[in-house]
Amino acid sequence: MKAKPTADNLHPHTGKIPLREREQRHGHRGCVVWLTGLSASGKSTIATELERELFRRGCQPFILDGDSVRQGLCSDLDFSERDRHENIRRVGEVARLFSDAGFICISAFISPHRADRELVRNLMPAGTFIEVFVNAPLAVCEQRDPKGLYAKARKLKIKNFTGISSPYEPPLKPEIELRTDRLTVMQAVEKILKRLEKRCRIKSVPGKSAGKLPGAIRWSDW
Repeated sequence: MKAKPTADNLHPHTGKIPLREREQRHGHRGCVVWLTGLSASGKSTIATELERELFRRGCQPFILDGDSVRQGLCSDLDFSERDRHENIRRVGEVARLFSDAGFICISAFISPHRADRELVRNLMPAGTFIEVFVNAPLAVCEQRDPKGLYAKARKLKIKNFTGISSPYEPPLKPEIELRTDRLTVMQAVEKILKRLEKRCRIKSVPGKSAGKLPGAIRWSDW
């Protein structure tokens, strides 16, 4: 097995552009919006609409999504407990790099374990990690089931499926909680935008809100 490099052999290089100058150019602070919740709770739907609205406001957003990451960065990992932890650790490191570059990194991952989410939080400077609990009852998620995953899990065709054969640990004190069985997509996005206006100093749009944008989608439009 190849030996791991020791700290004495690592010499990280930093550029000559300080974060404050990047944030001045972007017009907002860098941060990580971490969407956590059961499959089909609405994480990816919220992420894509949030990204669109932030981009419309002139911000620099980027999405890290669970399925996309597992096709590349984490393609060598399975869904065992050990590999799930490693999946979130890697994503957390990438999200931190985006935040360090002044981006608003929107991360949409089930991330079922509190310890893993806290690990990611602790990677970030204070105040730059915004945990968003996308909270929908299991019955609602199963009813939506856009990918047919719950049906497969109930038939034991998928092992270690969160909410069925594997536990989900909900956040105890998230910055934002979204009851997606009660909110529209755009109402959920609006709640995040209001927090970002204060936390990351994104531009507000007088007289307009995400909930009134044309082309607003419904949860049933998966």
